[in-house]
Amino acid sequence: MSSTNGLRTTGRYNSAPATTNLLLKAFELPEFEAFDSEPGSDAVPRAAPGLLPLSVQSVDMCLQTNKTNHYTSAYKIQNLVIRRGQEFIMKVTFSRPLTQTDDFQVEFMIGSKPVTSDNTMVVATFDSRRRGPWSGRVVEARGQVLTLGITPTANAIVGKYSTWVAIVMANGKQRTKRDAVTDLYLLFNAWAKDDAVFYPNEAGRREYVLNDHGIIYQGSIETADSVTERSWDYGQFERGVLDACIYILDVSKMPIADRSDIIKVVRKGSAMINVQDDNGVLVGNWSDNYSMGTPPTSWTGSVSILLQYASSGVPVCYAQCWVFAGVFNTFLRCLGIPARVITNFISAHDNNGNLTTNLIFNSDGSLDTDDTKDSIWNFHCWNEAYMVRADLPPDLGGWQVVDATPQENSDGYFRCGPASVVAIKEGLLCHPFDLNFVFSEVNSVVVSSTKDRYGTLTTFKVDKEYVGKALYTKAINSTAFEDITITYKYPEGSVEDSLAMARAQEYSSQCSLPKLPKAWLFVKMSAAQVKLGQDVNLVVVFTNQSDVTQTVRANLTGSVTYYTGVRARDPFKNLVFSVTVGAQQEQSKTLNITAQEYLANRGSLVSLSFVVSGHSGEQSVSATQVVTLQTPELTVTVSGTPRVQQQMFVSVSFTNPFSFTLQDVIVCMEGSGLISPKQHSYSTIAPWAKITWKESCIPQVTGLRHITASLDCSDLRGVTGFADINITK
Repeated sequence: MSSTNGLRTTGRYNSAPATTNLLLKAFELPEFEAFDSEPGSDAVPRAAPGLLPLSVQSVDMCLQTNKTNHYTSAYKIQNLVIRRGQEFIMKVTFSRPLTQTDDFQVEFMIGSKPVTSDNTMVVATFDSRRRGPWSGRVVEARGQVLTLGITPTANAIVGKYSTWVAIVMANGKQRTKRDAVTDLYLLFNAWAKDDAVFYPNEAGRREYVLNDHGIIYQGSIETADSVTERSWDYGQFERGVLDACIYILDVSKMPIADRSDIIKVVRKGSAMINVQDDNGVLVGNWSDNYSMGTPPTSWTGSVSILLQYASSGVPVCYAQCWVFAGVFNTFLRCLGIPARVITNFISAHDNNGNLTTNLIFNSDGSLDTDDTKDSIWNFHCWNEAYMVRADLPPDLGGWQVVDATPQENSDGYFRCGPASVVAIKEGLLCHPFDLNFVFSEVNSVVVSSTKDRYGTLTTFKVDKEYVGKALYTKAINSTAFEDITITYKYPEGSVEDSLAMARAQEYSSQCSLPKLPKAWLFVKMSAAQVKLGQDVNLVVVFTNQSDVTQTVRANLTGSVTYYTGVRARDPFKNLVFSVTVGAQQEQSKTLNITAQEYLANRGSLVSLSFVVSGHSGEQSVSATQVVTLQTPELTVTVSGTPRVQQQMFVSVSFTNPFSFTLQDVIVCMEGSGLISPKQHSYSTIAPWAKITWKESCIPQVTGLRHITASLDCSDLRGVTGFADINITK
């Protein structure tokens, strides 16, 4: 706080900017406000002789008509919800028919300190007087009832407004009393061409703004049939969710006036969905200990997370990347921003911005976890938001990467984006925001080196194609995936790919890649998809392209690994073996890993990572194989008449296929428009025992609806199921 000539200031502001939207009761306007140039505080009627003074008897926000026209009927909220840049109507009943001498205006106010200078107070007028930023017109006049059409600007502040009708008197304005029923919510508008989030086709708008259910892809792309689907209930229209999203911006202390700016809103949202440095929504946890909260694998949707945060103000435990992405997607769609969840398979985490992922191996072939600072995740989920980027060249708008998983600091907060997908593909890393980091996630060069006893590194492999194997998102109007890899990168090895990488290197700190001697020894490893509890058979193939027979001394390490690439401290398998390979030949070896070996670590079991390394003479080779184990099925069935307001039943069943007892099992289910989030506990599920949980529900909306369920316990994570059902009238 400083003072200049008696003027108290707060930083660059004369006073602290308003940052609270929801607590509208804290702000009350006087019912009569005198004009500055007019003395006195009593209203002076402006009516023509012989007419009674004009007053407002009632205000009708025309909920049904407006919600239909603005695609907001699904919001479970009593107030009007509309989208900016598009006309809405309201009916005002006056005490008598209006004459030419009568004057009135409609005022909309947001935040605790509304002023016209920053558009937190906007006025709509309906005569020849100078108009405010929101245009107004009289649609119809029937006696003393006027139907008014009002169009907010396409760059208006997003949030909750109070509405006032003011009669203009000779010496001031006489307002209606404060009425919470006439409050309205204003959202971004993907249907308005002048809005920064305008999306160019209807099918996309219905998917990326209006769809309250999604599929998030997980697993491994390296093994056939190892990509798994996680159903997620976004629930952006459920009761309390819109207020929760506005509450998040309030907690962030984001100035109300900044909430018109799509870039600032998504950037603030990216920071606030995680707890780091701003008391945000979710606490990340990548350990085995979830005793102080809910395991990330147990969540089935965003609704209960957002409502818990909004009601308590306390960050919710716990999340991993798909939970951060699912909740952030709800936040974005709820505010009207087109958004989707993206999964990047084989995702690099480059800690120093050099576009290189450095893996250091010990002389025995095991990964040196102390010196290896970078990591490669089996998959990583983030979001894309669709918008115009007025701060960038025109062709860099469209889909933008935004990521709420706390990985790296961006301008003082753990957040990421918006980063232009087009700029990522073209290697244009000179633009904001965080393009260098996202480019590395999909294009990082993997450099593998061996460290000897003296700490000297010898590079033996440079792989330019391993990272960013595929990027998936849910397809429009389908539960199938859409492969969008081509939107992020050109085909590997193409001329365009080389040019994009060269441009990226100009904007990064990447050192020149080491030149390797000509290789004649190669290794590759593969494995078939297996279910949890089955043996794993690895096939290792060594190829000798030299002119003499070679004996390869090899080492296989098997570890339980998280999807982030972090391995359990102690490997469950360490095998030393030798293979003799003839000149210009290849030799395969099958290695059997029994279920008993890896099930000893089942509490942290997510997937298995195998690293085989070998050397012959001065040639060293290595290969990695990630095996994602298929979990048992969770069956979801629906019975009853699928009609609105008719009782139905949802059943979730599960059979324990293992020889050990599952303890402290939590089963969850939810489905927007069908059934609110519910949870059921089982102290034990014996080997080969079956459980069935049945709940009743009453559908609230028509159309295709989805029910998502999960089963979770310390010995078994990530068991999910879902069912689709079409609800009729």
